[in-house]
Amino acid sequence: MAIVTPLKTAAEQVLAQQFANVKAELPGAGPVRKLREDAFAGFEAKGLPHRRLEAWRYTDLRMMLREAKPLAGGNAATQAVRDRLSTLKLDGLRLVLIDGAFNAELSGLDALPDGVTVHALADALVSPREDLTRILSGPGVAEGDTGLMLNTALMRDGVLVEIAEGTELAAPIAIISLASGDEEQAIFSRSVVLAGKGVKGSIVEISENAGSKAAQINTAIVFEAGDESEIQHIRLVTRQPAETVQVLSLLATVGAHAKFDSFALICNAGTVRQQHFVRYAGEHTEVGLRGVNLLGGQEHSDVTLVVDHEVPNGTSRELFKSIIGGEGTGVFQGKVIVRQHAQKTDGSMKSNALLLNDGATMFNKPELEIFADDVVCGHGATVAQIDGEQLFYLMARGLPRPQAEALVLQAFAGEAVEFVADEALRELIMGEVEGWLANREHAAGKAA
Repeated sequence: MAIVTPLKTAAEQVLAQQFANVKAELPGAGPVRKLREDAFAGFEAKGLPHRRLEAWRYTDLRMMLREAKPLAGGNAATQAVRDRLSTLKLDGLRLVLIDGAFNAELSGLDALPDGVTVHALADALVSPREDLTRILSGPGVAEGDTGLMLNTALMRDGVLVEIAEGTELAAPIAIISLASGDEEQAIFSRSVVLAGKGVKGSIVEISENAGSKAAQINTAIVFEAGDESEIQHIRLVTRQPAETVQVLSLLATVGAHAKFDSFALICNAGTVRQQHFVRYAGEHTEVGLRGVNLLGGQEHSDVTLVVDHEVPNGTSRELFKSIIGGEGTGVFQGKVIVRQHAQKTDGSMKSNALLLNDGATMFNKPELEIFADDVVCGHGATVAQIDGEQLFYLMARGLPRPQAEALVLQAFAGEAVEFVADEALRELIMGEVEGWLANREHAAGKAA
């Protein structure tokens, strides 16, 4: 039998060479090094994810990455980075990553809240901590994802945040990841949040580019939320050059009687693939995954999630809103798994999209995989245009069409944003939404 050897793309060949060049100097020895080598072996066997893989059917990374950019290696705080940090309006602890590397100088380590410890992930990777590889691996449903494998192999730094049992955070902890944008480069980082039993608080992730050069970004964040914890995760991905390509993974394991809510806003972010892998590790737990995607030009946003109900009495809610104009493309792939013994599971999954013109595209693929017989699960997906009756109502009261459209779209996005419990964070998100709508309204006014 002839042996078929798949041809590697130029980007795959460069990635293999990069890993060979840097693997000896990447932080971590022993189990961590084995974790990296196993992950890269898995990546090499499969290559960059492509449309023939069902999970990546609508986001062909092999086609999108014609070339692999040089690996980022520093964390120098340019003036543009400092300027951007100075304009961020966000209270609470700031942990700053520049080009994927933790920058202690710009982080607020001298004002850590009680019960919170922070380490650079690069330091944690070389520590003797025995549970680190298990934590980094995340839920089992994430195994085999080649985007995540590449992150595991090449992650250089990030932050490890530990929040002690019973801690209630008065203000959010913000992980601010800025690409310096001075040159094109590839950024690989991973952060970990370990929240003990009964912890209550918010973790905010901000991903932006302070410069003008596009980056290839592959980041992951791992949550382990203890029993009776209440964690709110907010992700804002914006201010990126249009050529930026990002793979953002969320890995969450949630304990019993806990609540874990995640919300993501994507706007002006180039090409983005968000993938969520969530595992229930205890009964009577609620998980909410929500988000808003604002797309224009040739932007592409893929939301793919796998929610694994391993235990009974779990509740999951997913709601994603997409507003797509220009030649933008939205993707929603949601999969809820209910194991055989996960009785009394309550799941609901929705994706709603508004297409603003003929060139915009939306793909929806919600999926339920149910092996238990006493559950309540459902899903729904809609793709529509702006409601003509709503527009007529507003325009009949004297509003010009662009302004009327902005109000309708703001209300549409707001239906997902309203689930963010923290009022200040809700205002921050709506500020970004309103800014995007104002730019669109201005562009429409100029075109007229």
